[in-house]
Amino acid sequence: MKRTVFAIAAVVVFLAGCNTIAGIGKDVQRAGEAVEDVAKKK
Repeated sequence: MKRTVFAIAAVVVFLAGCNTIAGIGKDVQRAGEAVEDVAKKK
């Protein structure tokens, strides 16, 4: 029983972490696009 609860908790934490990392990835992508736009203007 303890293993099952631990496994479920681990999966929930893993999925929450992936969602956060995906959000950070989108922010980094937008920042990269902004740098790219500035570079193209010069």
